[in-house]
Amino acid sequence: MRLEEYWGIGPKTRARLEEELGVERAVAAIESGDTRALVEAGIPRGRATTILRRAQGGEAMDLLATRDTRDVYKELLDLAGEYALTEDAASRIRILTPLPTRERMEERLDRIESARDSRASLDEDTRGAVEEAFAEHDSAGGELASVRTALRLSRAGVSGGVFEPIAALDEDDLDDAASALAGLQGGGDGIGEGADDQLDQLRAGLASVEDMAATPADVVETVQSEARDANAFRETLVDHVTSETRVDVARVREAASVEAADANDFVTSTLRALTDDLRTAVDEREQAVADQLEEAIEAARPTVDAAVEAVDDVALSLSLARFAEEFEMTRPRFVDRETVAVADARNVALVAAGTDVQPVTYAVGEHALSVPDATVPPADDRVAVLTGANSGGKTTLLETLCQVQLLAQMGLPVPAGDAEVGVVDTVVFHRRHASFNAGVLESTLRSVVPPLTDEGHALMLVDEFEAITEPGSAANLLHGLVRLTVERGALGVFVTHLADDLEPLPPEARTDGIFAEGLTQDLELQVDYQPRFETVGRSTPEFIVSRLVANATDRGERAGFETLAEAVGEEAVQRTLSDARWTA
Repeated sequence: MRLEEYWGIGPKTRARLEEELGVERAVAAIESGDTRALVEAGIPRGRATTILRRAQGGEAMDLLATRDTRDVYKELLDLAGEYALTEDAASRIRILTPLPTRERMEERLDRIESARDSRASLDEDTRGAVEEAFAEHDSAGGELASVRTALRLSRAGVSGGVFEPIAALDEDDLDDAASALAGLQGGGDGIGEGADDQLDQLRAGLASVEDMAATPADVVETVQSEARDANAFRETLVDHVTSETRVDVARVREAASVEAADANDFVTSTLRALTDDLRTAVDEREQAVADQLEEAIEAARPTVDAAVEAVDDVALSLSLARFAEEFEMTRPRFVDRETVAVADARNVALVAAGTDVQPVTYAVGEHALSVPDATVPPADDRVAVLTGANSGGKTTLLETLCQVQLLAQMGLPVPAGDAEVGVVDTVVFHRRHASFNAGVLESTLRSVVPPLTDEGHALMLVDEFEAITEPGSAANLLHGLVRLTVERGALGVFVTHLADDLEPLPPEARTDGIFAEGLTQDLELQVDYQPRFETVGRSTPEFIVSRLVANATDRGERAGFETLAEAVGEEAVQRTLSDARWTA
């Protein structure tokens, strides 16, 4: 396969990969999702990740229809990556993509569920040993690191479930493979110390002789002081070199010069000849040992490959299980009908930030949620218009629904107590952007309308469309979007403050509302984030004005806010402040 057939690889990237890896290795790296290989070849990490996402996900990436949808997707992967057990696992998480079929989504969910069960079944000591094995895993260590990690896991006694591929490996075979790989230092760059006693002895002797050869005058002085006479100088040198370097005496005697002009020349030429001889011996022994180790590695190749695959898969599954456990995620239930319905859903970004999150129950489309302690969302509306107070959590709810849909279609658990999800082809999430010009309006329409008119099923999550054009036109356009969403059989939630201007809605659409309930004693807005179904939520400016009146320290400023209080309803402001135990 030509490298340029992969999405995102142009002539320059192709040339770099061919130069650094060669076509065959580059293709193997892309097909296996090996981010590290591409980065080490000089491809920027962000670009490598994008290339691999496209290679792994293909057309399923079309699910991410807008910039805001893609931002949520990347945020989810970044967050999940924080729970990776190894850097390799983190890299594999970063290239997870939406999956093209429901069957593959279920398969990944099965794997994560198995990992959660396997992890929960470990006793404290075994779990600690597993965590330590992955903590010591050196992602830069290649095959050797994976074999050693597999050996540590095997010795920890893991078995069954997600650990079955590890348990199936023979410890003796792993030990032999680790020894052979360690001998070749994992990449054939040289024979490691300890791989062969004879080679270690030759190397030690060579190093000692080289040290001697660096200061021949010292050797001459020492030998002359020990020799009885000039005739004994040769044998004294042989004895001295042998005792100091532990080189075989026959080898030293063979190297001793026979044509030296004087003592200095004799010592220098002898040490030079011995050095050359030892270097040759080291090279020959290295080659012999390398041949032996390569044969051993070839014999152990099935074990090595199985260990690499097992460690990668177990690390990824356990990492995703840790992510799911941290956020108390559950397995979504895929249904054949179009719906996204959640009970007790939480926004993972807010939870990760340490925010106190109120779980929310919500749905569009036909569903069968069982929610004994909360109002059950209507089950026959495909589109909802969501209204309510500023800072009421409307955008957060859209983002939460986006998170649930994307996580489910990536085959991952979702942050909800219960969830029913129908697979869609496109998620159109559009946040409110503080721009008001024709260019923004046109670009927004270009991003949100085509997914509705294309073939396939869409989920529309559009926030305050009126922010990009004047209210009158915005109401007309938004009403058109709601109608188009219904006509095209899509699902949609549209956040707006123009609910009254959208009436009458199509029968398949409803209006929901989020309500602010007052101010806390700290003058923070108190909101019930659970939407009330088929009810228009109202803005509550009296709460905001009440806070401004209470916080005003300048007399003129306070008088100005009190004028606003009269405009929004002085009685309501006074009641709000009284409820918050403040005196206006």
